[in-house]
Amino acid sequence: MEQYGSRHPNDGPRRGTPPSAPLPAQGRRPVSGERGPGGARRGQGGLRRPARGGVRRPGPGGGPAARPVREARPAAAEGRLPNPRLTGLGSGLFCLAAMFLLGWLDQLLFGASPTVYGVLFLPVCVLTALWVRGGDVLTAPVVVPIAFAVGLMPVAEGGGGLLGSLMGLLTGLATQAGWLYAGTLAAGVIVLVRRVRWVRRRRHHPG
Repeated sequence: MEQYGSRHPNDGPRRGTPPSAPLPAQGRRPVSGERGPGGARRGQGGLRRPARGGVRRPGPGGGPAARPVREARPAAAEGRLPNPRLTGLGSGLFCLAAMFLLGWLDQLLFGASPTVYGVLFLPVCVLTALWVRGGDVLTAPVVVPIAFAVGLMPVAEGGGGLLGSLMGLLTGLATQAGWLYAGTLAAGVIVLVRRVRWVRRRRHHPG
């Protein structure tokens, strides 16, 4: 006699019934909080959430990518000398004031030495020609001799009165003409070079 109690109801699929196919990976609903590839979390609805801190791209050797290093400024740019641009009037006032001040200092410190005054005249001529702007460079060779004469008034030896001072100034200009020509020539050469460069720049970049 056949016993029905010895047979389990879920013993296996019945004969003639095809086995159920497994669900595809896309149809499978991910569990909230599950981590996917690359350390990203999957939330509800299958959306990937980036992990905290972001994903770092690997470096050349497979390690973490190095942070970009800021380029250091060259030391020459930090220690650059001032390069002002003066107008024609500004350069003239600078040259006149500088030579007049140097003339009084020469009288107080060196006893009105014409040689010291002539040596100090050369750097003032160079600075005047360098600091005037490109459109007014032609004013530098004109201003330099005038400034030399103005600064020579405290240095020149003359008698009392206006006539004596004028005679001393003319004598100083005659005896120190070498320094005057040297300073004017230096300013003229610098102005000529700057003028040529300025004209070429204006031609290549009009307006």
